[in-house]
This record gives sequence, C-alpha cells and structure tokens, in this order.
Amino acid sequence: MRVFVTGATGFIGSALVPELINAGHQVLGLARSDAGAEALARAGAVAHRGDLEDLESLRSGAAKSDAVIHLAFIHDFSKFLENCTTDRRAIETLGTVLAGSGRPLIVTSGTGMANSAPGVPATEDVKKVPGNPNPRAASEETAALAAAQGVRVNIVRLPQVHDTVKQGLVTYAIRIAREKGVVAYVGDGKNRWPAAHVSDVARLYRLALEKGVAGATYHAVAEEGIPAREICEVVGTGLNLPVVSLTPEEAQAHFGWLAMFAGLDLPASSAKTRKELGWEPTGPGLIADLRNMRYPGLELAL
Repeated sequence: MRVFVTGATGFIGSALVPELINAGHQVLGLARSDAGAEALARAGAVAHRGDLEDLESLRSGAAKSDAVIHLAFIHDFSKFLENCTTDRRAIETLGTVLAGSGRPLIVTSGTGMANSAPGVPATEDVKKVPGNPNPRAASEETAALAAAQGVRVNIVRLPQVHDTVKQGLVTYAIRIAREKGVVAYVGDGKNRWPAAHVSDVARLYRLALEKGVAGATYHAVAEEGIPAREICEVVGTGLNLPVVSLTPEEAQAHFGWLAMFAGLDLPASSAKTRKELGWEPTGPGLIADLRNMRYPGLELAL
C-alpha cells in the first residue's frame, strides 16, 4: 500500500515511516525542508514537498496514495487556536480528495477529547465529549464529516508519547522546571496522565491502517494514568531540583499556557483497541524513560 504520511519527519512520524516500510508498505512523506526530504530518503521513503498550510501539496499527496495517515500538527501553543484551524483545513482537504473512494484516512487526536467525567478513564466509544471547549476537538469533528463523504476514517487518540528525549507535555513541564528552578504539580498531584512509548504508538498506527474497522476510534494507551506527583518526583531527581505543590492560582503563573493541562485528571483506557487490533505495548514505561534521560545539560528539542 502506498501511504501518504503528514508529519513523517516528526517525533512519531520518524518511528512510523520505518514501521510501515518494514511491513511492506511504500511511504510518501510530507517534507517541509531539504533536511526533512533527505531524512525520508535515508529511511527508504519518498519525499513530497509541502506543509499543512500548502493545501495543494496535501491534495496532490493524497491523490497519489492508497491511504493517508495524518500526524502533522503545528506545536506552537502561542497560536493554538490558529493551529487547530489549520489542522481542520488540512483534514477537510485530505477528506475531499479521498471522498467516495473508501481509501483510509487516519486522523490524529488526543485521549483528552474523551474524558467525559472526572476520574473516569476515557474510552474509544466516547466519540467526542459534547461541548468540549478545546479547539483541538475540531480534528475529530472534521474527520466525522469526511466519513460522511465515503472516506474510511479512523481516529487515533494519543496520550503522552515518549522515549528518553521527548515525553509529550511532560517535555514542556521539564523545560519550565529548568527555567523556574522547581518541579511543580498542582494540589495533591494525584491527577493522572496516560502514556505510551513512541515505538508502540507507531505500531498502532500501522495496525489501524491494516486492520482498522471503518469509523473506529483507537487509543494508543499503554499506561492508563501516571500520577503527576510521581512524574514530578522522578524529574526532580533527574534535574536535582525541589518538587513543590502549587495551588491552581499559583499554577497559572508558573506554567503559563500549560496550566490548562497541568492539574487535569486524564486517565484513558485502550481495552477496545487492544482487542480489535491485537495491539500489545512492549516499550518502556514513562517513568522508566524519565529515569533514563540525560538531564544534565540536555537540550530538550521540540
């Protein structure tokens, strides 16, 4: 199968491309730069120049392919609403090309889209919490419109995806801790974040492509929820910084934009995903990767 992958040179994409190629698929990877194109060539993929704001590049990439995996997202949280709008337009464009063909389109979202009640793990059956104020919800809304146009849509919801260099939102929290001189959690720190190793996430995307049921949502969750305080204690040891509790009011000043997530309890289940796709995570856990990071002098590239 010839698969067009947006975000092919990113954190997850760099693991997904070899995963697909080793399974016998051909990869056409979206590349914004010469360096990205060269990296794709080294991995055995074909580079397709363009970006999320170049809708014509998305149209032509999808038109050349048997399936599309949409991973790319602009991670500039100072322009979060604008970037969510860009993502919506990208999905609309990809869906228009694939409409009526039955060709697969896998759209990326977050497990937080399905946390319907405090303390209750998000499940795949919750399509999207009604009235979710998070503008990222537009990704799933737009995917549903594509499905109504005859596209074989699947949604993959991500937790904190990690290795020993990056760990999703935890990476940003570590950067803030280094700037502020303390590692902080909110309240008692019992709020939980789900997680999965990047290698397991890449394998799940491949399984969703090969075995996914049309219209199904899958959760790339290896660990249902790790308490924030436990995460902070490991990071505090790694950075040799004190670990402190903040009130919600103090958290706003400390975390900035990350404050909207820092105190949330966001457990998530992947029971249905594992059953339907036969997916069993085997990679290291989040705490293990945080313990094995090279903290001193480490530059946390995003």
